[in-house]
This record gives sequence, C-alpha cells and structure tokens, in this order.
Amino acid sequence: MKRCQFALIALLSAGLLYCAADIVNAESYPPLPQALNALQDDDTATVLQENLPFSLFNPEYFVFKPVGAEPSKGFLFYPGGMVDPRCYAPAAHAIAAAGYLAVIVSMPFDLAPFGWKRGNHILREFTTVTTWAIGGHSVGGSYACKFAKRYPSKVSGVVLWASTPSESFRLDKTDIKAISIYGTKDFYPEQLAQGAKFLPAGTPFVVIDGGNHTQFGYIDTSPETHLERDYPADITLEEQQKQIIQATVDFLDKL
Repeated sequence: MKRCQFALIALLSAGLLYCAADIVNAESYPPLPQALNALQDDDTATVLQENLPFSLFNPEYFVFKPVGAEPSKGFLFYPGGMVDPRCYAPAAHAIAAAGYLAVIVSMPFDLAPFGWKRGNHILREFTTVTTWAIGGHSVGGSYACKFAKRYPSKVSGVVLWASTPSESFRLDKTDIKAISIYGTKDFYPEQLAQGAKFLPAGTPFVVIDGGNHTQFGYIDTSPETHLERDYPADITLEEQQKQIIQATVDFLDKL
C-alpha cells in the first residue's frame, strides 16, 4: 500500500513539474514597436520601470505619471494571459496624460492567477492616490475582480477589457462600481454579455463595433493578424484603442 502511495505521489509530482516546465518555457506575445515607444517620457507623461520586492518571476511594474500633476486617482492594470505587459503601454500612457496615475503590473509567467495579489504593493507604494480603480484584459480582468472582491475597501472601481468575472469572483453584491468594454468581433462576446449578472447593478457595457479581443493591446501576433481563437477586427488598432481609452477615462472621471 505504501509503495502505491509513493508511486502516486511521484506520478503527481512529475506531472506538476512537467506542467511547470511548460509554463516556464512558453513564450508570451511580445509588444509591437508602438508599445515600446510609449514607454518613453514625453510632455504629457513620465514613465518609470520599478521592481516588486521579493518577486522572482516577472517582477517589474510600469508607472505612468501625468506631467505637472500629482493625481489623486489611480488605475491599476493586470495584463492578459501570456501577453507581455508592455503591450498595454500606449493605453496607460494616454490614461496618464488624462491626469491619472496608471500602473501596469507584470505577472509571474505573464499569468494573473499567479500574481493577482501584487496590486497590494502598488497601493501601499503610492499613498498620495486616494481613489483606485483596478482593471485588466481578459484573464487579467477576471483576477482584477478577484482582487476587488477580496479587498473591497481598497478599490472603488473595476474596469474590464474583454473580460468578465467568474461566479467565484462576482461583484454583484458589492458597492464597487464597474464598467465592461468589449468588441463585437471578440471570440466570446456572448459570455462577456452574460457576465452582467456577476457585476454590480447598473454596470455600463461599452460595445466597440468591429473591435476584437487582440486589439485591447499592442500585441505582436505575427505572422497572424490576431490571437488564436480570436476573430479579425473590422476597425483599426488605433481606432479601437481610442474608444477603449475614452471609455476608461470617462469611467475614472466619475469615480
């Protein structure tokens, strides 16, 4: 009997190691050149790259500050799964230019389920920010909901980009405000719409006509034009980003 138990434990351990090796060796989608350009300071926003303490895997976070202002509102952002966090730099830069502190948090192996508590460090670091919204793209948005549900006193709003909370992370019984933004060409718009029942009453849904899942970031999917399982967009990346940023800023204005 003990031999069987030992064999089972050894088999499970080998399986976990195999899965872990797959994660470590998997390659995330890199940023397009426009995203890297947005990591540079200009006359609207300054950009800093900082390190999270005691973090071994993907420990960076990227801070976008408006020039000439000390914002009291901040936007904490969790990237989509297996997407380089720098892909969201253009949007974060534009949100900072509108007067908000914007912070993109890297995740271990670029997967938010492994680092969703990292937002706590950001909230402790920027004490001059008194009102926070947390958000994210795809799985990053789902785990932003988990953070908001676990720490409802720390955030006032949730911004979902092509994302929805699971039933486990539902926010419909909280006082947190939320917004859901997604495109009609997303690979699962029906599920996104159905996620309304897990969000607070009165949550606005901003539907981008012709927008897809991929264009929520400046994601290099070459040689393909979009992420696997996604649909081609009917509008340009720049037009979709313009609508995403405007809806997000409008939401932050009202917090």
